[in-house]
Amino acid sequence: MVGPTLVTILVPILIGFLLGPWPLAAYLLAVTASASTLASTQFNAGGTIDNVKTIVEEGALGGKGSTTHVATVIGDTFGDPLKDTAGPSLHILVKLQNIMSITLLPLFIRFGLNLGSAEKTYLSEMVAG
Repeated sequence: MVGPTLVTILVPILIGFLLGPWPLAAYLLAVTASASTLASTQFNAGGTIDNVKTIVEEGALGGKGSTTHVATVIGDTFGDPLKDTAGPSLHILVKLQNIMSITLLPLFIRFGLNLGSAEKTYLSEMVAG
């Protein structure tokens, strides 16, 4: 878990300092769009796997004790974490990257490498108030 956490923290910092605030904003929009789509898919897939197990336990496709039931129980061990942890963790990833980027935005504007002097002056004045 250390590796993915470091990537989550370091990538926005690198983009902010090396490319500037506008590419960082584009990155954050892309992260939000892709993570929300993936989280929605994970919620739905995990819920569907759980529902199939319930339907089989009610007597469909052989009911309890059948090989189908065994397969749905095995599938449910994957479906429960998918809907309960994987989707919500993407929400935390998006929130962490956005809050950290907003907090560090004055540093990206002041010390960033990829801003022209006119754009840097304009953004510095906006941040200063």
